[in-house]
Amino acid sequence: MKQDTMKIGELAEATGLTVKSIRYYELLQLLPEAPRTESGYRMYGQDAVQRLQFIKKAKRLGLSLDEIKDILELYENQQAPCVHVLALLDRKIAEIDGIIEDLQVFRQDLAGLREESVNQLDNLPEGTAVCGIIERGIHHKGELALAWLEGRQMGKPNR
Repeated sequence: MKQDTMKIGELAEATGLTVKSIRYYELLQLLPEAPRTESGYRMYGQDAVQRLQFIKKAKRLGLSLDEIKDILELYENQQAPCVHVLALLDRKIAEIDGIIEDLQVFRQDLAGLREESVNQLDNLPEGTAVCGIIERGIHHKGELALAWLEGRQMGKPNR
């Protein structure tokens, strides 16, 4: 075994990733399959550390693993991937702008609905179990907005 090689556990420690993540990246072919020793241990070099650090940085930018794989394939085929990355970043910025706009509208709707509720507090029937605002459905628009927000949170696009 060479000095500059490491086992998967050492690679995980060097990169801050889990062994499971590294194996998954190999399965997705984001990381080339490592050569094995006679006893079957995967052995990684510094190139694997650099590749995994690149993947982590790309994920922090909001790129999906599929997008990262495309970038790496362009690089491996000696094509300049930075033009492609710029296009991906433009798309991410546009998505974020759309989300911000939607959230601003959602915030305005919630603020308006809150004002409506404050004005109707005295007219709520007695004997509600917890909160008449929720139970009487005063916030039908709010329900739609909250469902939209929950959908955003549940459908986090970035595997």
